[in-house]
Amino acid sequence: MLLRVTFTAPIQMPGLVLDPRWYRRAVFYEVLVRSFSDSDGDGVGDLGGLIAKLDYLQWLGVDAIWVPPFYRSPMRDGGYDVADFRSVQPELGSIDDVRRLVSDAHARGMRIVLDLPLNHTSDQHEWFRQSRADPDGPYGDWYVWRDTDTGFPRTRIIFTDTEESNWAFDPVRRQFYFHRFFSHQPDLNYENPAVRAEILDTMRFWLDLGVDGLRLDAIPYLFESEEGNGEGEPPTHAFLREVRSMVDAEYPGRMLLAEANAWPQEVATYFGTAEAPEAHMAFDFPVMPRVFYAMRSQHAGELVKVLQEAHADVPDGAAWGAFLRNHDELSLEMVSEEYRHAMYGWYAYDPRMRANVGIRRRLAPLLDNDREEIELAHALLLSLAGSPFLYYGDEIGMGDNIWLPDRDASRTPMQWTPDRNAGFSSADPGKLVLPVVQSLVYHYQHVNVEAQLAQSRSLLRWIRGALHVRRQHPVFALGDLRVAPSDHESVLAYVREYAGSEQAFGDRPETVLCVFSFAHTPVSARISLDGLAGAAATDLFGGGRFPAVGDDGALEVTLGARGFYWLRLEPVPRVG
Repeated sequence: MLLRVTFTAPIQMPGLVLDPRWYRRAVFYEVLVRSFSDSDGDGVGDLGGLIAKLDYLQWLGVDAIWVPPFYRSPMRDGGYDVADFRSVQPELGSIDDVRRLVSDAHARGMRIVLDLPLNHTSDQHEWFRQSRADPDGPYGDWYVWRDTDTGFPRTRIIFTDTEESNWAFDPVRRQFYFHRFFSHQPDLNYENPAVRAEILDTMRFWLDLGVDGLRLDAIPYLFESEEGNGEGEPPTHAFLREVRSMVDAEYPGRMLLAEANAWPQEVATYFGTAEAPEAHMAFDFPVMPRVFYAMRSQHAGELVKVLQEAHADVPDGAAWGAFLRNHDELSLEMVSEEYRHAMYGWYAYDPRMRANVGIRRRLAPLLDNDREEIELAHALLLSLAGSPFLYYGDEIGMGDNIWLPDRDASRTPMQWTPDRNAGFSSADPGKLVLPVVQSLVYHYQHVNVEAQLAQSRSLLRWIRGALHVRRQHPVFALGDLRVAPSDHESVLAYVREYAGSEQAFGDRPETVLCVFSFAHTPVSARISLDGLAGAAATDLFGGGRFPAVGDDGALEVTLGARGFYWLRLEPVPRVG
């Protein structure tokens, strides 16, 4: 039996708010269409199923839905191997379903962001078929072809566990073609103006349907050169500026999200400048593995370091995207070799838990299903600078299945009810796109939405409450972040401040102190808060009063094991 629940929510969102910078205040939620909800009983999730669950997402407090590729594809890479950019995989729905998804989401005050893999296509795409069959034809140079496999020697191999080279030999054309990812995903030739024009028109196609943003997958790799490393080459930024110019001129209020797995200073280049803007948003990759490192090492130092690093100045209106998990593996590219081995030892002790240079596990299993750690991780995510991205199922503590191949381990069907197929589908269980999780700890019969709706203290209701608190305080979405020194190695503290908040105190900004302990036992810490001497401290979750900041600008706090606080700091009224 499929879940049939009428959701009522005190969080009112009557239609879209016309804010051109809406993405800066949004909570994003990633939905894998084929794994979310099956509306027609064929065992595969579809757009109709996602539409049917929009009330749930509105109730949860989601502002925007990120939808990974649903285009026609041979599905050798989860849909990122696109065979037709302007179609929908038949079992997932139709273009009319996309229109209805956008319309119904907008009616509930939510936006839709589509994933667009710009860098490559499937080798089954008609462009590649024609390119390999007719080198002198109109598509002959739409891909990067060479007579040898020695070009671009400084470009690294990304999928080191499956690929030995960035070149693959094509027996039809009798030449090598270039690929940054899997060999069945040939790279498009962005030196060709026709390719760039076609990609711009593809973006227009989806933006004309009303989608609110595009996630630009693998954006650093569009252009290559013999001298460079094929990551963030100058022509790539030039093309991104062209994309931004088109979107701003033709589709004001829409958003571009750059996916670039690099250090913040490098990723910030994809924002461009005030005079020559590029993406509106970019993911902050280095923070994520350091959250998990802190959880096991009980040391906040590495996380403090990466947060203290000046995120290079970004143009006004740009925003970072913060996340804990998503459809990919937990990437360990942004850490040292020693760091990586420690992470593997803590989180991926079974080789089946690893993929590429990362860990293919969901959030709850990574944290041993420890409720305190899961809450701590979300409290950190929701209070970081930028917009948080949630992954479907993490709000109920879903498990994974490491016996499934590659990234499918964390892409299993959403668990809605304790009934057959977890309420995901009415199909015969053998027809499901992936099997539902049936492990002892994460079995769908007790880890599901219906069960957690019935429990006032469930993880689902806790996360919804945390999202509600965050929404009430614009400082989390729009404020500055500065790390506050702590005298305890396990404690991370930072101050969020926003002068434009309705919660501000006259000419004083709204100020929230966020404190997190990664220690496995209770600790006391002294937090240095320059300029906030005497400020009163109030817990944002329960309203409890804390001792005021001392005259010396320090606040003494005691935290339980893996505890945290969001404390509103109210300044001492000025006299005279």
